[in-house]
Amino acid sequence: MTTLTTGPEHPISLVGLTGGIASGKSTVAALFEALGVHVIDTDHLAHVLTGPGGAAIPAILENFGEEFLEQHGALDRQRMRQDVFLHPEHRKQLEEIIHPLIREAVERYVEQAHSPYVLIVIPLLFETKFFKDRLDRIVVVDCAENLQKERALKREGMTPEILDGIIMAQASRADRRSIADDLISNDSNLEALRAHVESLDLQFKQFFKH
Repeated sequence: MTTLTTGPEHPISLVGLTGGIASGKSTVAALFEALGVHVIDTDHLAHVLTGPGGAAIPAILENFGEEFLEQHGALDRQRMRQDVFLHPEHRKQLEEIIHPLIREAVERYVEQAHSPYVLIVIPLLFETKFFKDRLDRIVVVDCAENLQKERALKREGMTPEILDGIIMAQASRADRRSIADDLISNDSNLEALRAHVESLDLQFKQFFKH
């Protein structure tokens, strides 16, 4: 694995953070960020790229049509989510539009970072191999499947049918765990989660000391 550099004296190590839907990735990322870690969320970047005037919108319009855009010009995420679960080839087509743009954005943000390491949140790391060859460590947020479903179903617009489709499209829990250099269990409470994150942060800062 390699590191990106912003100059001969400023190597930047990359830690990938992944996990299944509702596993607690956002919470874990926020805990790292509170410790001063530079966090890049690829899901947030995807929202920006597919928002009004986003860089991905022209290609989405050309490949999928106006019916996949909301009135103000953003991607209709709910309609697209339903479509790609019914038509897996459309998911690949969408990824071919968005992923190169996300990679470019990640590179730009990493170049601006001044810290021992950067945390990149990549929900579908196992499935897409996104940035996997560029990561120095992979952290997987893990929780029991029944707890995962319970949390996910509390989200607005989520139904058991949609959730089942999302879980089927994602890697299995075992697959995600298999790529972990570090595993964070999110089966307990916030304090236990914070303690684990603080411990990992100390380890990483020592491990990536330059």
